[in-house]
Amino acid sequence: LKVLSRIDSILRSPRAPPLIYRCRKGAAQGHSAENGQTLSRECGFDHLPLTIEMWADQLMALKDLHRSLRKLSLELIPWHTADPQENGESLRVEDLQFIVDTILEEVENKEKNSQTSSLQSLSAIVSHFQKLFDVNSLSGVYPRMNEVYTRLGEMTNAMRNLQELLELDSSAPPAVVVDTVGKLCDIINKNTTEQVQQLLGTQDIHSIIDKLEEHEHFFPPFQALIQDLLCLLEISNVDDILPVVWNLK
Repeated sequence: LKVLSRIDSILRSPRAPPLIYRCRKGAAQGHSAENGQTLSRECGFDHLPLTIEMWADQLMALKDLHRSLRKLSLELIPWHTADPQENGESLRVEDLQFIVDTILEEVENKEKNSQTSSLQSLSAIVSHFQKLFDVNSLSGVYPRMNEVYTRLGEMTNAMRNLQELLELDSSAPPAVVVDTVGKLCDIINKNTTEQVQQLLGTQDIHSIIDKLEEHEHFFPPFQALIQDLLCLLEISNVDDILPVVWNLK
């Protein structure tokens, strides 16, 4: 009876976890020597077997929890291989708490390292931007960013307009647009050359140069003569010169 009372006092102490199986109020407190089972019920100890069984189940569950925590630890921090159970010691709550604290510490360190890496990456990006766009100070980064953004928008609009004018697909890369513009310029230059050749009546480049030099010598005096005739005849249109002269005859 003393042993049972001692166990019961331990179970009811503030240090003990909450009891799942509580004894019913008004349980008999009398003594009986007939058998231990009757004595246990009458003294209010019928909850002890159930409570001890529940605690035994919880202790067994600690082993399952330990296995799960070990798997999690090996997944997150595989370089930590120390395990209190390796020495064959009995499993304690402190051992589980140690595993949890180790995991939390590593996670916190990873977060700090990632934040430090992020700051270093951002600093490297800003420095690279300064080198690319000739920005000497941090205060000039934002204005240059705005300028780059504006220029990029203008170039994008210009490229889109060229794609539409040249009847190219909107997905055509800039190299295709430039190549198409170059071909168009070649066609225009070729047509201009042919027109000059037809106008001057020759295809030889030296003859063209000679013709242009002749025109350069001839045209200024001819232009001066025409201007004098316009003033003398008091007219403003070259086409009117010949009719007015005929009328003067």
